Amino acid sequence: MTEANTANTANSANSNKPINLVVLDMAGTTVADGGLVERAFAAAARRMGAEPDAMLGHVRATMGESKISVFRHLFGDEEKARQANTAFEEAYGELVGAGHIAPVPGAREAIERMRDEGRTVVLSTGFARTTQDAILAALGWQDLVELTLCPADAGGRGRPYPDMVLAAFLRTRAVDGVDQLAIAGDTSYDMLSGVRSGARVVAGVLTGAHDGGQLERHGATHVLDSVAELPDLLARLVPPVEI
Repeated sequence: MTEANTANTANSANSNKPINLVVLDMAGTTVADGGLVERAFAAAARRMGAEPDAMLGHVRATMGESKISVFRHLFGDEEKARQANTAFEEAYGELVGAGHIAPVPGAREAIERMRDEGRTVVLSTGFARTTQDAILAALGWQDLVELTLCPADAGGRGRPYPDMVLAAFLRTRAVDGVDQLAIAGDTSYDMLSGVRSGARVVAGVLTGAHDGGQLERHGATHVLDSVAELPDLLARLVPPVEI
């Protein structure tokens, strides 16, 4: 684990409030999908008559962003973007249904430990609700957390906007302020979303799309090998409130 020298780190060191709301990304952070995002993007591009290789650079750079936003940028046309997004969701859903995803090792145990310690855990994603539900069903995670969020649940804007994090804050009412909030993700956009939300802990994990340098440059207060390390980090910062 490394700790970045950022304003958020200083804030965390100066606060004694418990961190009792944790918002976790899914693909690449808690869910290992083995590159399914790129495979589904490639299938969608081919279905639209486009060359996938010309688009994958942008796809990799914007991992974590809502997928419809990515297609809007790539195609520059709302109708084509929606068609491509539908094709992507269908392709990804087929891959999920074929059993090509699994939990990141230790992810479920980390979520259960944080819940047992009195922290509210929320799972968020840049996928559409239908895809998110398919992932949850494939893993047997439908009842694992109190709340799951996709961009549509937060007004339509996904990462790097802070909307899903703030929606978790507003809808769970688990904490009094964003200084009691932690996020974890594997992409630069996850980090930007966390910073913009005011979260006290913005943890980057190395199990997904981007490396530690990218995560730190975009605001990570800590870089972890895996989300499995998050409960220990939070316990070291401020012990949870006993329940």
